[in-house]
Amino acid sequence: MSLSDKLYKILIKGDSWKTILNGLLVTVQISAMALVLGTILGALICLLRTRKNLLARGISSVYIAIMRGTPVLMLLLLLYYGVLARAGIKKEMVAVITFGLNVSAHVAELLRSALEAADKGQAEAARTLGFSAWKTFRLITLPQVFRIAKPVYQSTIVNLIQWTSVVGYITITDLTRVINNTASRTMQPLLTIIIGMLIYLALSYIVFGLFALSDKIRMRKRGAAV
Repeated sequence: MSLSDKLYKILIKGDSWKTILNGLLVTVQISAMALVLGTILGALICLLRTRKNLLARGISSVYIAIMRGTPVLMLLLLLYYGVLARAGIKKEMVAVITFGLNVSAHVAELLRSALEAADKGQAEAARTLGFSAWKTFRLITLPQVFRIAKPVYQSTIVNLIQWTSVVGYITITDLTRVINNTASRTMQPLLTIIIGMLIYLALSYIVFGLFALSDKIRMRKRGAAV
């Protein structure tokens, strides 16, 4: 069988491309929703982590340690079979919650590290000039935090997309599960898996491209302002 015949069998025959596209859509949806949840929750955890209150710092530290140290697959299985499924929550939402919790721990730590790395002198100078604490944080500290955290946040998004490949364990038909089913159906595992890897790679580079585009836009705005 020629390569073109194999590709036709994998991607075209029986509208296979629609099945793959649907699996890709599921992966993107779960990743996007988990990212939003994880980012918001991570910011709140970071807020607790940086408080002077020892109880708040202790709880947030334990939370981060557990979420970062627990394999995401184990957490997914625990929440699905042990907690959330019994409450009648859809399996897709269980996946979103699972990955959101995992991402939140990583986001909390990268935000905390970025806050510690931000230039304290600029904030002190702004306060000296009469800026309020909130205005100083919003105009001086927050832009620095975003700039410092951005590369790690970008990697976190890419990792999240890769982590979602385990949702098939709770019978969600995502991209990985579709690729696995297609490989079994067509009896072309090597080529099918390579196609799946290329799709995940494309998703990763789309993320990198979006961040690079945002950097270019920011630089253009800064140049126009000057």
